[in-house]
Formats: sequence, structure tokens, C-alpha cells
Amino acid sequence: MKSPILASVLAGIACTGAVIIPLAPAHAQFGGVVFDPSNYAQNVLTAARTLQQINNQIQALQNQASMLTNMAKHLQRLDFSSLTQITRSMQKIGTLMDQAEGIAFDLASTDEALRRQFPAAFDTALSTSEIVAQARTRFTASMQGYRQTMRVQAQVVENIDEDADLLAQLVSQSQSATGSLQAAQATNQLIALSAKQQLQIQQMMAAQYRAEALERARQQQAMEAAREQTRRFIGSARIYTRD
Repeated sequence: MKSPILASVLAGIACTGAVIIPLAPAHAQFGGVVFDPSNYAQNVLTAARTLQQINNQIQALQNQASMLTNMAKHLQRLDFSSLTQITRSMQKIGTLMDQAEGIAFDLASTDEALRRQFPAAFDTALSTSEIVAQARTRFTASMQGYRQTMRVQAQVVENIDEDADLLAQLVSQSQSATGSLQAAQATNQLIALSAKQQLQIQQMMAAQYRAEALERARQQQAMEAAREQTRRFIGSARIYTRD
């Protein structure tokens, strides 16, 4: 006995005149190849992930190349050196300081010259001609000290003019530095220039103080010599008294 559902289906087909065609298996329709949508989606997803990994590797290599390039820039040396100019300027000042006449900038020589020209106590046994000769020697030493000071000051002024150009070059080099090493080297040279200027100012002050000290010592010795000359001129007080 046919089931009621099957009878209904057959009746419907009879009424519409449709022809029932049996469906062939999938492998029969596509020549034996079966299309699996889930497998296809999985393969596409795997390919996409592989491509993403390759892109990530390429990006990592590009980042490493960029990092190496930046490291090379940071390690690049500054193609500018002010050491020669700074050294030459300091040598000029040093030469002038070494050329000091009279009392030089040397501890042993200074002690000897001070004992000879500026004794702690005036020697009353000196003759008048010896007193005059020593006074001339001290005056000469004082004038030499001031000449030395003026020469050092003149050289410092010349160095300042040269330092202005050098400072502009160093600032330009610092601003155009492509890496940390170049910036550090430019900064070090700026510091060296500043130290050189401070040193030459100290040398100029040493020359100035030396000249002033010589002049004060000369004046003190001149006063002692004047007292001795006055004492000798006046003589003993007994010659002005009556017996």
C-alpha cells in the first residue's frame, strides 16, 4: 500500500505533467571531480595567512635595513675639526707668555728676581749709585710687565675675531649633523672653544696682575730708597746741636 504522502506527490506530478528525471551523482556531472566548499575556504584562508606572513617578513627586513642605515648615520664622523685652529691660537698666547722679560712666568725665576730686585728689607749699606741702579732695574721690570700685558691683550683680541668665525662654523656643523656622533663631536668642539677662551682670559689676567704687582713693589722700594736718601742727606741729628 502506498503511503498517503507518496500518493499526494504522484497526483501532483500527474496534474502538472512534469517529468521526473533522476539526478546523477556529483562526480558523474563534473567528470569525477567533487567541489568541496569548506575545503576551498580553508585553502583560501591558508593562502591568505601565508601571504600575510611573507609581508610581515618583508616589513621586518625593511625595518632592519632602515635601522642599519640610521646606525650608520649615527656613527658617521664629523668631517670638520677646529683643533688645529684652537691649538694655534693657544700657542700664540703661550709664546707671548714665555717671552716675558724681567720677571718671567716661572716660579724659580720669579723667586730669584724678587729677592734681588725687591728684598724684604732695604739694604742701607748700598751706595747712592747702587740705589739708583736698582731703581732703574725695577722701573724697567715694571715697564716690561705692562708691555707684556698689552701684547697679551692684543693677541687675545685677535683670537676673539678668529673665534667668532670658528664659532659660526661649529654652530652650522652642529645644526646640520646627521647623527648623534656628529652632533656630539660638534658639541665637544664648541666646549673646547669655550675652554680655550677661558684659558686665554686667565693668561691675560695673569699678565695684568703681574704688571700691577711689579708696579706696587717698585713703588714700595722707591719709598724705602727715598727714606734712605733723605736720612743720608739730613745726616746725624747731633750736627745740628750746640755743645
